[in-house]
Amino acid sequence: MDKKIRIGALISGGGTNLQAIIDSCESGKINGDIIFAGSDNPKALGLEISKKHGITTFFVDYKPIIQSYKKEPDSVSVSDDFDLDDVLSKQHLFSANTPPEKVRSFFITRAVAEAKLIDKMKPYPFDLLLLAGFMRNLTPYFIDRINTDRANPRIMNIHPALLPSFPGVDGYGDTFRYGCKVGGCTVHFIDYGEDSGPIIGQRAFQITGDDTLESIKKKGLKLEWELYPECVDLFARGRLKIVSMSYELKNCKKIERNVVKIL
Repeated sequence: MDKKIRIGALISGGGTNLQAIIDSCESGKINGDIIFAGSDNPKALGLEISKKHGITTFFVDYKPIIQSYKKEPDSVSVSDDFDLDDVLSKQHLFSANTPPEKVRSFFITRAVAEAKLIDKMKPYPFDLLLLAGFMRNLTPYFIDRINTDRANPRIMNIHPALLPSFPGVDGYGDTFRYGCKVGGCTVHFIDYGEDSGPIIGQRAFQITGDDTLESIKKKGLKLEWELYPECVDLFARGRLKIVSMSYELKNCKKIERNVVKIL
């Protein structure tokens, strides 16, 4: 793939992984350009990093939307294309015994915020959307409007743990508290669950008795800054393909999973 890909990014904090991607694009290690950086946090330091590199920035603050719904649900209006039943039929973020109002509140408020994000992104067509420390779960409403071709997903995330172990917001912390002897990071495509999409690449590091949570994070971040650009480069060169694999469990039940094949 000779043509440069156009890359969008969503962040919530300092943007260190975004900086690693920007550096790789500017050095030619990735055949692409970052064309925008969006955030759910108007004070995200990563927005300032992006501005210094001449990258368009914007934000959609989720908090006022969530607070408005809590005070007066009818004050929050969703887009005409939002179908709550469709979203609920696809999502894997909540279990069946989760209180219905909690689930309803989550998906309605997120869909309102996500619709605003989509509007902000519309002027900047992109080939790949990176989640670089974006601390919000994306809903099927958003995912379906970005992944218009199921065979070619284009939302990529980096997670601070060796998935499928320790999904969620505190991967390194969970790894440390569990007493693991090995930690690591994972780059994967997004699906309807929490950190459950097809894995693209992983890097691991040893955890010794002298390690602290802070030292584990330092080890992990160093690997993140190497792994994420490498995975983006594979995408840019057209070397990632989604294939369906069948697995037979011990109870003879067969399941199918999408996995990433590197060409």
